[in-house]
Amino acid sequence: MLDADCFLKRYFLNSRICCAIWRRSLRLSCAALALLAFSTSSVVAESCATSSDMDEATRAALMAAGARYFNLIGKGDAAALRQSAIPSLASDFSEIETTIKDNQAALAGSKGAARPPFLLEAEGAAPIPRAEFFCGVFGSKGQTRDSAVFSLNNLPPGKYGVVIIDAPSPKGAYTVSLIVQQQGSDWKLGGLYIRATQSAGHDGDWYAGRAREFQAKGQMHNAWLYYLQARALASPLPFMSTAATDKLYDESQKLQPADFPGDGKTTDLSAGAATYKLTAIFPEVVGNDLDLIVKYQAADISNTTQTYQSNVAVMKALVAKYPELRDAFASVVARAVDPGGHDYGTMLAMKDIK
Repeated sequence: MLDADCFLKRYFLNSRICCAIWRRSLRLSCAALALLAFSTSSVVAESCATSSDMDEATRAALMAAGARYFNLIGKGDAAALRQSAIPSLASDFSEIETTIKDNQAALAGSKGAARPPFLLEAEGAAPIPRAEFFCGVFGSKGQTRDSAVFSLNNLPPGKYGVVIIDAPSPKGAYTVSLIVQQQGSDWKLGGLYIRATQSAGHDGDWYAGRAREFQAKGQMHNAWLYYLQARALASPLPFMSTAATDKLYDESQKLQPADFPGDGKTTDLSAGAATYKLTAIFPEVVGNDLDLIVKYQAADISNTTQTYQSNVAVMKALVAKYPELRDAFASVVARAVDPGGHDYGTMLAMKDIK
């Protein structure tokens, strides 16, 4: 997974696969909330206010902070943004700077339109291991059009705002999502996500449609992977779920392959005399192509020649085991990951994997 998006790295979940999916248990909790006529979190330590729930001063402050930071992003003014960031983010701002630089050309001059903001409040004296914020009104079947759920790990107490801005541009439509934290009377930048609303020229509905086509042909692995891409495009934030993402999750959950790694478990892949432990398989847009990323455990990656050969072996074995992948992806990227988290990657076009 490419870490192109930046946020409160110490506090927010950094996994689109884990966070973008609203788990079934959470959905059932939400339905229970609806029956009890609650519109915010049932957990005392966490509460969420939608735009209509906020007082005018708070709503105006969040919108003003979002507009100010959006304008700085469009100008490429990373220095000013860093001065306006919370201390933990300002101390390590390199990913934010890279994100701004990568997207400045697309967002320069864009007239963004802000969606109604959310206000998340975490109470207590210590970080919350798993904070869940239920925002808006929920029906008997779960989320409604204007609701949202935010799931965050190890969140320190405080007030956080979520401002999402739709930003059209000549290069396509984007969403710019700003996480801000109240510091005194000011709202400081705590995180930034910039995402195109399309991948390789297609939106989430297209990927969901292709997933259904793969499913109809019995290509369940392709169907699952395309649903992952559809869900990733359905929400501007990896730790935010909506009625749209919930629908896709309900539609796809039965397709999750038992022989793919996921939820912390590895799977074995035999390649000749060697067996590799796969830790992740997921789609990723590279340029104008949708590629497949496969990560696996490696004891050592210092010998790049040997690691390259292992990467190639993994790609060949993966495609041999699941030949349907040839119909869905332009290339495969294998990443060997050592115990320290360092990786070494190799890409091969699908036509070159024989």
